[in-house]
This record gives sequence, C-alpha cells and structure tokens, in this order.
Amino acid sequence: MSIVTIPPTVSGVGVGRSAAIAPLALVRPAPVIPSGARRLTAASDIAQRSDTAQAIAAAEKALAEVAGEFAERAAAAPGALGEVLLATAGMAADPELADLARARIENGQGPAAAVDDAVAEVMAMLTAAGGLFAERSTDLRSVRDHAVARILGLPAPGLPELRERSVVCAVDLSPADTAALDLEKVAALVTESGGPTGHTAIIARQLGIPCVVRATGATGIPEGTLVAVDAANGTITAHPDRALVETVRHRAQTERLLAEDTAPGATADGHPVPLLANVGTPHEIEQLDPATVEGIGLFRTEVLFLDSATAPSRDRQAPQYARALAATNGSKTVIRTLDAGADKPLAFAAQDDEDNPALGVRGYRLVRTQPQLLEEQLAALGATVRALEPERRPDVWVMAPMISTPAEARTFARLARAHGIRTVGVMIEVPAAALQAAAILDEVDFVSIGTNDLAQYTMATDRLRGELTDLLDPWQPAVLALVAATARAATAVRKPVGVCGESASDPLMALALTGMGVTSLSMSAPALPAVRHALRHHSLARCVSIAEAVLTAQSADEARNAARALADGEVVERLGL
Repeated sequence: MSIVTIPPTVSGVGVGRSAAIAPLALVRPAPVIPSGARRLTAASDIAQRSDTAQAIAAAEKALAEVAGEFAERAAAAPGALGEVLLATAGMAADPELADLARARIENGQGPAAAVDDAVAEVMAMLTAAGGLFAERSTDLRSVRDHAVARILGLPAPGLPELRERSVVCAVDLSPADTAALDLEKVAALVTESGGPTGHTAIIARQLGIPCVVRATGATGIPEGTLVAVDAANGTITAHPDRALVETVRHRAQTERLLAEDTAPGATADGHPVPLLANVGTPHEIEQLDPATVEGIGLFRTEVLFLDSATAPSRDRQAPQYARALAATNGSKTVIRTLDAGADKPLAFAAQDDEDNPALGVRGYRLVRTQPQLLEEQLAALGATVRALEPERRPDVWVMAPMISTPAEARTFARLARAHGIRTVGVMIEVPAAALQAAAILDEVDFVSIGTNDLAQYTMATDRLRGELTDLLDPWQPAVLALVAATARAATAVRKPVGVCGESASDPLMALALTGMGVTSLSMSAPALPAVRHALRHHSLARCVSIAEAVLTAQSADEARNAARALADGEVVERLGL
C-alpha cells in the first residue's frame, strides 16, 4: 500500500491580500490522444470513417462548436472574464487555425492529432512573442483541450460541479474553466502556472477572491484535503492547525468590518487622498458601489476591443464610452487611450516582426505607424463628453500610455485639446519620463504613475516572468526613487499625480506614496477598504516619515520593513501587513 505524502505548505505568488480555508477541488486534466488516433487508420478516432474529408469536417466542427460555446459563455460572464472568453472564442474561430489542422489531416494525421499539433504551432508563436501573447497561449490551450475532447467523444476538461465552497486548484485555469465556476462556491483559486498578470489573477483580483499562482506542487495535494490559501503570503497549507484557522477567520471578519467604512479617502488629520478604481469595461463600472469608490482612476479602453479584427470607428467607440460615463454618476473618470502592443495585443494594432515588443511600438507610440487610431479615439471621446447634458457631465480626464519625452507629451496634449478634452495627462511608466517629469508637467495637467510597467522597465525585467518576481517588487529602491521624483515634480507645480499600478493596493505602500506627495490612489475595488483603513489611522506627517525612511533603504525588504516599523502597530497586525 503506497503512502501519499502531502506537502505541508506550497508556496507561490499571491494575488491580493485575503485568505480562505476550504477543501481542495481539482480541475479535470486535458484529454490525452491515444497513439492509435494520431493517424487516419481503422484504429483511429473516426474508426471506419477514415476519409480525409470526413476527418477535416470533424476537426472544423469541433473548433466551431468550441468557438460557439465560448462566445455563449462570454455573453453571460461578467467584466474581464467575458472579455477574455470572447477573445478565446475568436481564437477557436480563427480560419488560420482550421487551415493548419486541415493541412495536417491531408498529410495523414487524425483530426484530434491535427488540432493538437496546429494549436501547438500557434502557441509556440505566441510564446516566442512574449508578454501577454505568451499569457494568451493558455487560452489557446483551452481551445485545444475542448476541441480534442469533442473529437474523441470524451467529457470536457475542467472542474466538476462544486457541491460545497472549495479551493479550486489546477495546473492552470483556462477562461472556459473560470466561466464554468459557481463563484459563490469558490473560496480561492490556485494554479501551478500562470502569472500575477494572467487572466486567472486578473479575475481573482477583480472579484476579491484569494489567489496564488505559480504554486508548483499544489495539484499533488489530494482532492478533498482541507487547505488554507493565504494570498498575502503566497502559501497553500494542507491540514491547517487551529491557530492558522483562527488567523484566517479573524482576517475575514476584519475585511467585512473594513468594508463597512465608506468615508472618502483621507489621512487621520484630514489630508484628502481620493481612492479610485481600475476598470476595463462599462460593466465593471456598473458593478462598483458608488459609496465606496470616489471615481475611476484608470479606464483601460483597450479591453473593450480585444475581439476586434479591425480598428473600431468613432461611431463604434462612442456608445461604449457613453455607457461607461453614464455609470460613473458624475464622478472623476480617468480614461487611458489604447495601450495596445507588447503584453496587450490587439489584432488591428499588431506590429510585424518585433523582436522585443515591450521595447517596441506600443501605447502612444502607435502614432508612428497608425496615427488614425489615436485620432479616432480622441474624436469619439470628445464627441461623447460634449453630447452629455452639462449637469450630468462627469469630470473626464484623458491620458496617454507609454509617454517617453516632453515632446510626446506636448503633441498628445495638443491633439487631445483639439478634440475638446479639457483635462489632459500622461502615464509615467518609462524611467525617462520619470526623470523628465518636470518638463512633461509643463505640457499636461496631470500625470499618473503606472508602477507595474515602471518597475518592469526600471529593473529590465519582463513582468510576466514569475522567476524574476523579486526584481519586480514595488518596494525596489530604484522604483521608489523614480516615483518620489515624479511626485516632487508634480508637487512643485501643484498638479495632480496619481498612482494606478497595483502597488497602490498595498496599504503599507499607500502610506509611503501619500508621504511622497501622491495625490490619489487607484486600484482594484476589493483592495479599497484596507487602503482606506490604513490611511485613516495615520497622519500626513507619519506618512511623510514613512516615505523618508523607505527612500533611504538599500533593498526592497529593507524598504518594506522600514515602512512596517513606522506604521501603527495595531493597523499592521489588523491588516496582516
């Protein structure tokens, strides 16, 4: 009799700060193609119907059915999940994929093997492209698994129906897997692969579900085992002891109490720090509680057009913006123009043969190759705002991503103002922009710091590479120095400087950012209560002291520990900082 050894604790990369305890539920693995089904023979998966035309029809039918299934799920799925599913449906329906499978069948492969190899070829191309292209290869694998299962007459891969609140665990979760989840019964999400910016992490962050990715060995824990998932520490603990159970329960109770505070963001002595939300669709705005969110600090407009094969016209864009602005109830709304390219690929903005897309034509730089994209978007935004009744018109701010020089900021500002945009800003994501923040602020009305990309470019580290997570730590001194330099430049000319990267969602970091002079913080909505609580229990002077201390640190750990040492001890313990 073999004895199963259960690892006491598995570590990975945590997403968010919450925790949960529940039995483990494992996702069904992908279908395995029998060796006899790889060629068009009598023993293949189409048995006596080994005719090439019939095999091609079987493959095409399976891909079409998968595309239809994903599209149907997308229509019923909320927010970012629906967008990801729609993009996956587009992959399944891509004629190029069907053509690759057809060519293999004509060379003698069975339909299941042909789809398998065709998907593998496309996945290899996406992986080589890096960034979000690589992340999207997971979505394509989902297409493969569901199509192959249909061809072989096997049950669809994924998670069986949850009968109780469970921790869902998989090597990776496809969009289709996530769409099938009964979210009321999902206590946490755990994957062995993926990354902190992949679709599983994005959805978990949006919904406030504890999540740990890159947790190697997690699927080795037997199904049904009681586990504790701690996103703050990035751990999955099997058979948690009584002390850990009580700790998690206490944290959950604390989160519920924190959510009851809906006061505007401010320090203990009344210094205002507006707390805003990061969103990608009008639906996400409509789902926000206006009592807890003071506005939208980042509206990622590229999310609206993930499924577009051609550039959206201003007439197609305007209704989306009108719906989004109507849902803001007149509050401040910061709209980012298309941030396409690199890890945010859009079919109509793709660049040919970029060896390093992250350092290539992305964001604002698209004006070099496709200037009409920005022109059309600004025209749609300007027309949408003007069409609103003055008394219902929100405070609309528009900013450009990936600005590198004052000249780029000047050109963008002139173009935006020509379309009637009154408040114009830019993202500070490139170190050169942070170093020239004063000159850039001469051209625009505000800046917003995207700490995710700023860390990536400052540390020369692909933010999707899990093994380099330590270099992407937002507490890295070099990154903090650039944030502080940008904040000082904005303070000197009394212009707003926000942070819309995920570092704003760290309550401890929020204190440091406020002390540096950051005037607003934008994050995923579930992170707002803890940040609000931290600010309300520290004076502005204490925040300044924390900022001064972290800016003298020599490492990320030293900076974090310095902030923790100066923060209120009860708040640190209450929030598990």
